[in-house]
Amino acid sequence: MKLTIDIDCTPQEARTFLGLPDLGPAQQAAMDAMAERMREAVAEIDAEALMKSWLPGGVKSLEELQKTFWAGFGAAKEKKE
Repeated sequence: MKLTIDIDCTPQEARTFLGLPDLGPAQQAAMDAMAERMREAVAEIDAEALMKSWLPGGVKSLEELQKTFWAGFGAAKEKKE
């Protein structure tokens, strides 16, 4: 014998029925704290210093990176054809 029961309720109603705690406020507080930390971290970023650390040679290195990048795409295109 097979018995199937379908219960139509929202997740909040199911949590309440099963006696589970409502973690919505705790989750919202954690998300707010994370968003605030992200805003603070972004405000401290110095884009120029970041680029200098990534590309020590400056613009010349950037041009070389672009050439390498496009050469890789050209090689991939040739393999595909």
